[in-house]
Amino acid sequence: MKRTIRTTVLTVGALIASLGLPAGTAHAVDASSRIDLRVLIVSDGGPATDAIAAELETAGTPYTEVDLQQAGRPVIDAGFLADTVDGTPRAKFQAVVLPNDNPFAAGSAEMAALVAYEQTYAIPQVDAYTYARPEAGLQYPVYGGYSGSVDGVQAEVTAAGQAGPFGYLDGAVPFEDNSPDVGESYAYLSTPVAGADFIPYVDAPIPGQSTRGSLVGEYRHDGRRELVLTFVYNQYQQQFRLLARGIVEWMTDGVHLGASRNYFAVHVDDVFAADDRWDTELNCTPGDIDCPPGQGVANPIRMTPADVDYAIEWQGRHQVTLDMVYNGAGSVNQREDNDGVDELADQFIADRDSFRWVNHTYSHPFLGCVQDVSVVPWKCATNADGSTAWVSRTEIADEIANNGVWGRTAGLPLENDELVTGEHSGLRISPQQPEDNPNLALALADNDVRWLASDNSRDPVQRQVGPSTTVSRYPMNVFYNAGRAAEQVDEYNWIYTSRAQGGSGICEDNPATSTCLSAPLSTTTGYADHIVPLETRTGLGHVLSNDPKPHFIHQSNLAEDRIAYPVLDGILDGYSALFADNTPVVNLRMKDIGAELQRRAVWKSAVAAGQVTAYRVGDTVTVQAPDGVAVTATMPAGTVSAGTGFGDAYAGGVSGWAAPTGQPLTLTLPSSGTPAAATASVTGEETATATTPATRVPAGVRERVPYTPDS
Repeated sequence: MKRTIRTTVLTVGALIASLGLPAGTAHAVDASSRIDLRVLIVSDGGPATDAIAAELETAGTPYTEVDLQQAGRPVIDAGFLADTVDGTPRAKFQAVVLPNDNPFAAGSAEMAALVAYEQTYAIPQVDAYTYARPEAGLQYPVYGGYSGSVDGVQAEVTAAGQAGPFGYLDGAVPFEDNSPDVGESYAYLSTPVAGADFIPYVDAPIPGQSTRGSLVGEYRHDGRRELVLTFVYNQYQQQFRLLARGIVEWMTDGVHLGASRNYFAVHVDDVFAADDRWDTELNCTPGDIDCPPGQGVANPIRMTPADVDYAIEWQGRHQVTLDMVYNGAGSVNQREDNDGVDELADQFIADRDSFRWVNHTYSHPFLGCVQDVSVVPWKCATNADGSTAWVSRTEIADEIANNGVWGRTAGLPLENDELVTGEHSGLRISPQQPEDNPNLALALADNDVRWLASDNSRDPVQRQVGPSTTVSRYPMNVFYNAGRAAEQVDEYNWIYTSRAQGGSGICEDNPATSTCLSAPLSTTTGYADHIVPLETRTGLGHVLSNDPKPHFIHQSNLAEDRIAYPVLDGILDGYSALFADNTPVVNLRMKDIGAELQRRAVWKSAVAAGQVTAYRVGDTVTVQAPDGVAVTATMPAGTVSAGTGFGDAYAGGVSGWAAPTGQPLTLTLPSSGTPAAATASVTGEETATATTPATRVPAGVRERVPYTPDS
C-alpha cells in the first residue's frame, strides 16, 4: 500500500528568499554554544519516523516528537528550537528527523525555521523516507533510476559508508523477502544530481542498468547536512535493524545518551534430567500432563557425553557460552537406576568450567497451584473451602536449596542468586493460575534469590516477586519433547494445521495468535526447509533489537539429532556475515541481563520524567541525572571522564553506564568528536539547477511516499 505525502518542490534557497530570511555561509557551531542531547522527530504517522523513534526509545536516547497530524501540536519556530540559557545560546535539539526532505506546504515558516536552525548550529537532518528528487540531491528515478519493490535485494554499504557511520557492518544489507505474496519494501534508486555534494552510503543495483542507486546517502547543501533515505521500512524489518545504529550515529555525530548493543544468550533447561518424548501416534507426550494418565509409554530423551563434547566444540566455534540450567535430581535418579553410573553428569562436571550454570530446582516440580491432572488441560486443585491449593513455602524453598547444595557439591560455578523454576512455575499462568503462588516470594527470600526467570511469551515485563526481579526469556519454537527432527515436525504439524488436515485445530481456534500452515510439512524436509529459517529469522531479529533477554531451549534439543544447532548456527552465522569484528554479539549471564534491564527501566523513567539534563559545549559533554540513576551514553572512542576512559569499545565508539552519584557527569571528547558543519554556501538555488533538467518534475511523475504497515 502506498500513501501520498506532499513534499514541497522548492529549493531551500528560494524558500529562504521567499520568506525574507537572511542567507549566509554555513559555519561550524561556536564552541561556546550549548547543544542539548535530544533529538527532534517530526512525524507524519508513517512507519519510517516511528521506526527511528522506536530505535531511540529502546536505546534510552531522549527525543521530542511532534506529530504533524495532531491538532494543537507545537508550532516549530525559532523559540521552539533554540533559546539562551545563562547568556549562552542553546540549541534544544542535536538532530532533526523529518518524514521526508520537506513535509511542509510551500512557503512554510516552520520549514524555514528548521533550515535556519540547522544552518546556525550545524544540526544534521534525517529524511526518514523521501522521494528521489533534486531537492534531496538525487535525480528523479525516471532518469535512469528505479521505483518499485526491493524485496530480496542485496544492498551494500559503500566504501564511504564503511569509513563513516556504517563501519560496524561488513558490507551486505539484505532486504527481507519473507513472502512472495506480500510487498515488503518499496524504494527509489537513483544517482546524485550532477554537481550535487552527495555521498551514497548504502546502494543497490538499479534494475536494467549497469549503475547502482543510492538508498542511504549524505547530501550537503546550503550550509546543511541531510541523511537521505529513499526506501520505506518499519522498526521490525531486518534492513532497518541493520542500518538503525548508523542512522543514529550519523545524526548525533556519535555523541548521545543511551546505548545499543547486539545480545544473544541461550539457556539450556533440564540439564541432567530427561525430557519426555512426543508420541507421533497419540499426538501427546506420555509422562507429561498433555496425555491422559496411563496413556502411552514414556520414552525419555537425555544427553550423552558426546553431546557435551559437541556443545563445547560449538561454543568455541562461535565464541558464545551456553547457560546450563540444571536439575540435580536427574543425575541422582540416573545413578540410582544404573548402579551409581551417570556418564553424562561425570562429563559435565569434568567440563563444568566450560559453561555457565543456573539453578533449575532439584526435581523440576510444578511450584504454582497444586495441579489437578485428571483432566486435560489441567486445572488448579482446591481446598475444602473452595480456595486454591498452593504448593507450600517449604516445598518450594527445599527444591531451590537442595539443588543449590547438589550443584555446589559437584563444584558447579554457580551464582546463588539466580533461579529458573520448572516451567517458570510459581509465577502466574493463564488461564488456570492468574496470580503468582503467594508462597513463591517467601521461598525466594528464604534462599536469597535476586533474579528469577519468567517466560517472555506470557510475562514479558520485568517485575518484582518478593525480593526477586524477573528476567524474561524468549522461548524458541524448538520443542522440549523432540530429540529428532521428524518428531519436531510432527508436533509442529499437529499444532499448526487445521482439523481437516489432520491437525489439532489449535491454530483455527486462536487466529489472533497463531497461523495455520497451508499444508502439513514434510517430516523429512520440513524442519530444515521451514522451521529452521523461521526460527532463525525470529532469533536474529531479537539479536538486532538491542534486547538482552535470553532465549531458552532444552537439553533434549542438544541430544540425538541435536536439532537446536541448525537454528543457533543460522542466527550466529547470519550475524557474523553481516557485522564487522568491532561489533560482536554480547553474551551475558542471567543476573547481568537482569541488571541491564533494571538499569534501563530506571533510566527511561528518569528521562520520561524530565529529570535528566545533558548538553554539549564544544568538546565537553555534561550530564545531570538524579541520585541513584546510572547514566548511559555513547561517545567517540577516546572520550574520557575524570581522566579515565569512558565506557567499553563497541561498533567503533564507546558506550556504557556511569555509576549513579547524583553529581554532574563530565565527558571530554577527543578533538575528532567536533561536529562537522556543511561547507556549501547558500546560493539561492540547488547546486545542480543549472546543469541538469531534473529540477522539474517530469510529466506523469507523482512524488509518492509509499507506506508499508508494521509486520
